[in-house]
Amino acid sequence: MNSSLFSTLHLVRLLPVLFMLLALNGCASITSSATSNLSNNLSSAILNQDDPETVEAGMPSYLLLIDSLIEGDPQNEKLLLGGSKLYGAYAAAFIKEPERAKLLARKARSYADRALCAHDVKLCNVLEKPYDDFAATIATLKVGDVPLLYASGASWAGWIQANSSDWNAIASLPKVKAVMTRVVELDETYSHGEAHLYLGVFATLLPPALGGKPEEGRVHFERAIQLSGGRDLMAKVEYARRFARITYDRELHDKLLHEVLDADASEPGLTLSNVLAKRLAKELLASADNYF
Repeated sequence: MNSSLFSTLHLVRLLPVLFMLLALNGCASITSSATSNLSNNLSSAILNQDDPETVEAGMPSYLLLIDSLIEGDPQNEKLLLGGSKLYGAYAAAFIKEPERAKLLARKARSYADRALCAHDVKLCNVLEKPYDDFAATIATLKVGDVPLLYASGASWAGWIQANSSDWNAIASLPKVKAVMTRVVELDETYSHGEAHLYLGVFATLLPPALGGKPEEGRVHFERAIQLSGGRDLMAKVEYARRFARITYDRELHDKLLHEVLDADASEPGLTLSNVLAKRLAKELLASADNYF
């Protein structure tokens, strides 16, 4: 049996016993804290894993585990955010089948939407509201709301990516952009400056002739790289893939990708992403002669 799966099953067998003992002692708050901490630790362990294949093989068990925890505490904001992050990361990084990617991305978005509602009733279904009402609501959010706001925007962006052939999904992109813009306004340093990375991608989805804004994207990519101290290698890969390619800047393209290949992937919270970034950098360099 796969060792990571065995460990997860062992943990699943222990959890009911732990929760029963806590319940018998009337420690509901401790139970909630324990499950929330487990969610956070699980997310961190996955993000710090340097072997994507291990994550890919073990992730379904982790997803079932987080589902079971949420089932037992459906209004737990931290658990819902943890579930959204895990489902979103799994769908984006490992799922190739379009229909399955849509399903998992929808689950990630659903958990994030529920976390918003659990946080504040005024945020229930906020992303479904008309744009003006939506914008007015997120304008009231404060620095303490940034983790929730960022996770919601990230899950929504993942859902749009999974449904990129659906114009109704594409039509919601301005709201996601507004969410990430608000994150930048409140705390641009959050999560290694990744809100800037999203905004850079949004600005370069289209070529200039079709309304793309590569120079705006360049500013965001460079700021994301700066805020992570150059340690978020995916920011450099997206800068090369989205900006350098769309502007046919071969020199910048190759420079960025070689920097990624030469870098150490190990970085708290970014290791898994960095390993995947290095693999993508190799693919982009291999195809560069055909592109430029």
